[in-house]
Amino acid sequence: MRPSLWDYVREAFNAKPIGMFLPPNWAMLGGFGLAGYLHDPGWLVLGAGVELGYLLLLGTNTRFQRFVAGKLSAGGSREVEQRWQRLVVSLPDVDKRRYAALAQRCQAVLEQQFPGDTSAPGFASQSDSLGKLTWMYLRLLVTRQGIQRVLREGGVRSPGDPPPVPGAAAGISVSGLEKRLAELKRRLDDPSLTDDLRRSLQGQADLLEQRVARRGEADQKLAFLDAELARIEEQVELIREQAALSTDPDHLSQRIDEISATLGTTGEWIADQQKTIGAMDDLISDPPTLAAQTRARELN
Repeated sequence: MRPSLWDYVREAFNAKPIGMFLPPNWAMLGGFGLAGYLHDPGWLVLGAGVELGYLLLLGTNTRFQRFVAGKLSAGGSREVEQRWQRLVVSLPDVDKRRYAALAQRCQAVLEQQFPGDTSAPGFASQSDSLGKLTWMYLRLLVTRQGIQRVLREGGVRSPGDPPPVPGAAAGISVSGLEKRLAELKRRLDDPSLTDDLRRSLQGQADLLEQRVARRGEADQKLAFLDAELARIEEQVELIREQAALSTDPDHLSQRIDEISATLGTTGEWIADQQKTIGAMDDLISDPPTLAAQTRARELN
């Protein structure tokens, strides 16, 4: 995002050349303030005019604006990289290895097209597009982990058992729920049940029927996530093959963009799942470039 005029003015107010302990603007304001307090208040008016002129002159300077834009952009990139690292760390080891393997294959595409030349035309475009692919892959892995966590923490338990401990392993198949539901229905067939007990058992049966339905939906979601993960892996392999045969980086960049565009509905689906399973807001962040992801991975 492009810095606003306020960003430039704020940076100009606090600008400090290398080697100086105090921003010169602060020293100037202190001098005018001291002169106005000890001698003539007119110095305060003069100081305000000089300060306004200084801020406008430096804040509208093209070179200074480029410096501020680069500084703010670097800060935003670091924040995105930190969020990305938190997501990767949250994955189980098998998913970390799976993600790292995909990211390395994407990096190999860049190295094949632009060996050692990150300033070549088309490099930034391909890095951004491949970064979107790996970011979507990571989002799918994190979403799948969130659904699996909900299923583990909602494992089947027998009457009298304590509630499951969050994070503890538990069965996630629907068969246990169906078995429990069948047992409840068998008990409900007993004509000797009191009205209060029958009402309680019927309430349990209704809840278990809902859980069976939800567990079936979760199994479908997990199947969809696995299919999308496999689709991205196949797409990256196709890109690698095309990179080996193509001599036109622009054409390959266009092809990568087309593939990334097909994942738009997948991103919307993931956003919907976050509302259901309470996934972290990091998944909605803009993706770091592939180069930024590679740097962060090397630091881990």
